[in-house]
Amino acid sequence: MDRDSGPRVRVPEQRAPEKPVTADALRFTVLGPVRAWRGSELLSSGSPQQRALLTALLLREGRTATAGELIDAFWGEAPPSQALATIRTYASRLRKILGQDTLVSESGGYAIRIDRGALDLTLAEDLAAEAEKARAAGDRCQARTLINKVLGLWDGEALASVPGPYADNQRTRLEEWRLQLTETRLDLDLEVGCHAEAVSELTALTAAHPLRERLRELLMVALYRSGRQAEALAVYADTRRLLAEELGVDPRPELAQLQQRILRADEELARPADEPAPAPAPLRPAQLPATVPDFTGRSAFVTELGSRLATAEGSVMAVSAVAGIGGVGKTTLAVHVAHQARRHFPDGQLYVDLQGAGARAAEPETVLGSFLRALGTADSAIPDTLDERAALYRSTLDGRRILILLDNAHDAAQIRPLLPGTPGCAALVTSRVRMVDLAGAHLVDLDVMSPEEALALFTRIVGAERVGSERKAALDVVAACGFLPLAIRIAASRLAARRTWTVSVLAAKLADERRRLDELQAGDLAVKATFELGYGQLEPAQARAFRLLGLADGPDISLAAAAALLDLDPHAAEDLLEALVDTSLVESAAPGRYRYHDLVRLYARACAERDERAVERESALSRLLDFYLATAAGVYALERPGDRTVDHLEATEREGLAFTDHGRALDWLYAEAGCLLACVQQSRGAASVRRAVGLLLASKDLAESGANARQFESAATVVRDAAVDVGDPHAEARARTTLAQVHSMAGRFDQAEDEARKAMVLAPSVDDVWTHCNAPNELGIIAGYRNQQVEAEALLTQACSAFRADGNQAGEASALCNLSRVHLAMGRTASAVQLAEEGVALYNRMGLTLRLANGRYALGLALARANRPGEAEGRLTEALSVFRESRQRLWEGMTLFRLAEVQLTAGQPAQAAALAEQALTVLLHIGGEWRRANVLTVLGQALHAIGQADRAQVCWREALSVFEQLNSPESESVSRLLSPARSPSES
Repeated sequence: MDRDSGPRVRVPEQRAPEKPVTADALRFTVLGPVRAWRGSELLSSGSPQQRALLTALLLREGRTATAGELIDAFWGEAPPSQALATIRTYASRLRKILGQDTLVSESGGYAIRIDRGALDLTLAEDLAAEAEKARAAGDRCQARTLINKVLGLWDGEALASVPGPYADNQRTRLEEWRLQLTETRLDLDLEVGCHAEAVSELTALTAAHPLRERLRELLMVALYRSGRQAEALAVYADTRRLLAEELGVDPRPELAQLQQRILRADEELARPADEPAPAPAPLRPAQLPATVPDFTGRSAFVTELGSRLATAEGSVMAVSAVAGIGGVGKTTLAVHVAHQARRHFPDGQLYVDLQGAGARAAEPETVLGSFLRALGTADSAIPDTLDERAALYRSTLDGRRILILLDNAHDAAQIRPLLPGTPGCAALVTSRVRMVDLAGAHLVDLDVMSPEEALALFTRIVGAERVGSERKAALDVVAACGFLPLAIRIAASRLAARRTWTVSVLAAKLADERRRLDELQAGDLAVKATFELGYGQLEPAQARAFRLLGLADGPDISLAAAAALLDLDPHAAEDLLEALVDTSLVESAAPGRYRYHDLVRLYARACAERDERAVERESALSRLLDFYLATAAGVYALERPGDRTVDHLEATEREGLAFTDHGRALDWLYAEAGCLLACVQQSRGAASVRRAVGLLLASKDLAESGANARQFESAATVVRDAAVDVGDPHAEARARTTLAQVHSMAGRFDQAEDEARKAMVLAPSVDDVWTHCNAPNELGIIAGYRNQQVEAEALLTQACSAFRADGNQAGEASALCNLSRVHLAMGRTASAVQLAEEGVALYNRMGLTLRLANGRYALGLALARANRPGEAEGRLTEALSVFRESRQRLWEGMTLFRLAEVQLTAGQPAQAAALAEQALTVLLHIGGEWRRANVLTVLGQALHAIGQADRAQVCWREALSVFEQLNSPESESVSRLLSPARSPSES
């Protein structure tokens, strides 16, 4: 798109400072109030007229201003009779402040001599020049950063309160330059893919500068790229009507052409013309497991796969699928090839074990959430559904060169959503099945090693000297291993650790083990024999660790969790785990984390079934559950001090990890999410289901995470069903209350109400304080959302009494704030304010921060309805700051929405529109459709009030569609907004 053809402010060439600026040097600002400093000391610049003289001299950048020029600058064509004397007086006073070397007299005029870097305006000009050069060189991120620095130098209106015609003209010039810089920065925002974030600012700017077509053009592009095509077209209609009414002209050709491109759904317009450079700088994942140092053979496959990956840049998508039986070396080959190809994928490499050979294969939604986080996507920005995650994943990969290694896939259906869709990226897949139904994939069938390759691998591990003297025995060993690399590696590792054994001894032992095995299919027979040999040579403590650790579900296990499961201190557990790594029976996934090959895990579990009593197996998993529960409860207590939920959790026999830092505590929770939720789903027995539900309660932050919400919901559903199966109404009531909250946060109010009502039915029959408090609280919230205010009031009053009886002040404050919102809906504004103030007072007494923000949010709503907009804005702004710091994206978005309502009521529609746009961006993938429709309704009202009626209609129609699908009562009020005879004042 063409740039605005209006006048441009000349930006001088960058010049180096004449000398370094010292700590006590003078410096000046004009991009705001005109001020002078000496070091950190703010100097008095005198009267407004004296500041006008200082301004005129500073803006000449060291050039002399004659007395006549200064008089014109001060008074224009009507100077007073004593104008020259007045100028001299002001100059004398300034000289005393700044020094004779700074303000000098020459040629009948005056000049200020300072270093170039001492004035904010010249610094801004130099940074702007650097930004232009960076953009011309294709470095958009750097250009954007520099322009943001320039704009950050402004402190309100330039030359604020400085009188005189010269200052007026310069103020206008500087404001125009500021606006041009803003347009350039917004243009760069769109080039680097920040279109959703740009909509809010552009909406406010188009309201402030309604006739500036360049801003309208940028807004249309930003909306179109955000998937809001109808709104983008409505912006054109609004602009055309406004220009005709105000100026009697049509939009400029560039705007009309843009409209046609949007009507055609131009794919090129949907993304920057050039490859975008993400901002901030994208993360470069490096997730490949370490390659084995003794990789041997497979040279033809290495060459074949390597050449495919090397040509990925010019392909639509390079997908290679390696198939073969378990233990044949698929993962080792793929990892080795991927490491060799890293130079072709400078933007990173992603890796996942899809656990396709296990009983519970990884869900594509979960894998996509993990990949998106690794690529720099915030949890809150990760959508809920598989299709939305896959679309965001492909968009995130667009323009980047990334290799994706999908290991141990179950079938083609599992991996299709995980495949990139743009040139430059490649996927390498391993599976036990041939991916014949994976369109376009290059299929590689990996067979067992040749005898020569197998012998070479065995020799590299054991040593040439030992093998050379017993070559026939070595061939017998690799043949007994079925020429399978995994079996050869384990057998060779065992021999390498036994210096007194000969190769012949190993061959004899392995042959004996094979005779004992007959229950497996032929393909796994050699591997099982090798496992038996390796397991049989373990020391008793190592063997116990091997079989017990295999019982835990989850992709891997941390050292701390393993120590808890084994009932050992971390140092002893680490020694055992590292010994198992040395035998190749366990892999070290990362420092402090361990995992099994899927075949080894199955074997370990078989050993546990055979060699461990049932009570010991159950005790091991119980200790693991205790560890997760105790640690998660500590994280919950740290985040929510005073909340008595942790006091009502089942007691644990083991302590967990202890954190003092909030950030590290949350990092642990999110890092362990997969293992923790797998543990919940595994704990379905009568003895563990209550603790499993307690673990969900303690890890509720995961429910609000875009990346983990689906797993959390699945785990809650499993334990709810388990509680029903074992006949535990106590656990069932808690699980249903938890599920009600999950559904409510996602805007699924029918399902939320169903779960909450069933929990309420169970509540009288269970002696559980937590359920008695939280079930009515949750159902009351849902009833309020569904406009069932009388029932909501009764339920929340009941919850408030229950929390109070429990001594749970945090819960009582929460119920009071929820009740305040119900009173608002019932028109009882005074009591709503009082209830919210009581809740805030309780939070204040407890010294809570995050929960206090929830209270201030409720109080802000009540104050707004009480026609106290200033106070309402203050409380909501305070809440917004805390929600942002605490990474509470749902509440951040809702607070922005409420601030938009306050601004709309206060007669500030432009600010309201900008805040509503911010709310839409934050709530893009969280909160559900009902909340989004409410934001769209307010956005439409704000747009209508600033004269963008066509775009307002689009917002209301979209909101109405959502409300009608949900059968929500809000559809009536939105229908009234869409009535044809409506003026802006009716918004």
